[in-house]
Amino acid sequence: MDSPFLTLAVITTGLYAGFMLTFLVAIMPGLAALPDEGFTAAMRRFNEKVPGPVFLVLFLGVIAFPAVVTFTENGEHEWPLAAVALACAVVSHLVTIAGNIPLNKALAESEGGDDSAARAAFESHWNALHRFRTALSLVAFILLAAAG
Repeated sequence: MDSPFLTLAVITTGLYAGFMLTFLVAIMPGLAALPDEGFTAAMRRFNEKVPGPVFLVLFLGVIAFPAVVTFTENGEHEWPLAAVALACAVVSHLVTIAGNIPLNKALAESEGGDDSAARAAFESHWNALHRFRTALSLVAFILLAAAG
């Protein structure tokens, strides 16, 4: 990879996709085995901790670095792949902002209430949205790695 921005795009997108995949294949299946009270308590704590500084760097980086590559690189293969990766990242973020975050907030607001009802309103919908955004993140990573 000749471009430092393409390198940063691959790294941030790979780390972000790996984080998403870890939730999909390990964390959520592990939490699914918990009783309602344990599941809702664990998800509430995750949702408090995830938007920390490292996550925010990745969350912004998966948009910023592919955008720089898309709009500044002149290579015949780099910019089209980066552009599609950028589109995947944008859609993934829109799913997060419009879908997962409101579900997270509703779960947080339900604390102290009926954990069974809170879980029923949260888990399957959140997981479906998460599968979609994980797939988009993985596609973005593969495209950027191919561009490199």
